[in-house]
Amino acid sequence: MKELITHAGVKNVISRYGLSPKKKLGQHFLVDGHVLEKILNAANVGEGDLVLEVGPGIGALTQGLIERVGDTGHVVAVELDKQLVPILEDLFRGKNLTVVQGDVLRLDLESALTPFLNEKRIKVVANLPYYITTPVILSLLENTLPIESITVMIQKEVAQRMAAKPGTKEYGSLTLAVQYYATVYVAANVPVHCFVPRPAVDSAVAHLQILEKPPIPEETDREKLFKVIHASFQQRRKTLVNALDSAGFGNGKDTLQAALESCNLSPQVRGETLNILQFAALTRALEAIQ
Repeated sequence: MKELITHAGVKNVISRYGLSPKKKLGQHFLVDGHVLEKILNAANVGEGDLVLEVGPGIGALTQGLIERVGDTGHVVAVELDKQLVPILEDLFRGKNLTVVQGDVLRLDLESALTPFLNEKRIKVVANLPYYITTPVILSLLENTLPIESITVMIQKEVAQRMAAKPGTKEYGSLTLAVQYYATVYVAANVPVHCFVPRPAVDSAVAHLQILEKPPIPEETDREKLFKVIHASFQQRRKTLVNALDSAGFGNGKDTLQAALESCNLSPQVRGETLNILQFAALTRALEAIQ
């Protein structure tokens, strides 16, 4: 089964089953064993774990997950491509794997995973097509399922944005949306030659460790917080006063300056320099003057 992680092996499987990687689905099959180990190690998958795998492809990562969870764990793999489902079932017949065909953004994941939960928390591991990366990650983060962590292979640029620090060019609304739910780090960079066929840009493995609760005071209104964040990055070169004024916050620039100063922030500050706690404090200050 190790053939699934080599160039020759992948080409053999493609030939054996008459496959043709679908560009519109972003299908790129991993062919690097070192990268596979980095994903598995970052995900910290072990004996007895319940894993939700999104986008198993022809099973290179799936085989590693099955080995790691052992006899007492289970892997539920969600695959959009109907052509790949019987192939996965054939390759891993008799293994602790359930393959579910469908769009992860539309599936009832609770129904698919509940039979295997038994008070376990879910570790999500995925190789996501670039075109659905952000919707899938945000959907999983906002889901009510007991998810412990999300480890994803995604476009390198997106991974850098999710893990970014305030004041960097990568820092933005996506950073804060993800870091509201999880701590993030980039576990590995993955160049294009690690896939067949090769994608157009490099990838990276990002690990999201889900927080027990958001890292902001409970009295902060989440919806209002992200309205402030969105407005702050809508025109990121503007000062925060001008950006928020353009978005209709406050009762004029003087009140906005006062709100910033109440949070010990300069009237000349830009949104890209604020961390999520500062945005939360600013949101509460703005509520007081609206």
